[in-house]
Amino acid sequence: MGLTPVEEYYGSEVTLHYPGLYAGSTDLVCLHNGLETIVDFKQSNRPKREDWIEDYFLQISAYAMAHDYVYGSKIRQGVIMICTPDLYYQEFKLQDSDLRSWKHKWLKRLDMYHELKFDEKEKANVQIKASDFATNE
Repeated sequence: MGLTPVEEYYGSEVTLHYPGLYAGSTDLVCLHNGLETIVDFKQSNRPKREDWIEDYFLQISAYAMAHDYVYGSKIRQGVIMICTPDLYYQEFKLQDSDLRSWKHKWLKRLDMYHELKFDEKEKANVQIKASDFATNE
């Protein structure tokens, strides 16, 4: 049922990364109802409410940003497909301005992570030297 609107499949289990920042794997990159789309499949023991799945929206936004950056695409939609063991199906979509809004939220979360990581290094008194970044060229 959830895959009926998929017109073209570009890749499944696609590893995506935004160089130097993050990486992950999405379940499907496709053309869904005419829009380039990132799809993530989720299993749940019970139906979800939209306000319970904000982390899924952040995840799909991160994948869309990474795909756009690495492949020069213009992902316009993210779809989260959830199914319970008794086959109750739910679909949550982010499109255009909503997807863009979640991308901004993702970047804020990423900033918070990097600030915390840097603060922990300072607390641990980690010394970073220029030679730590030398490459073997």
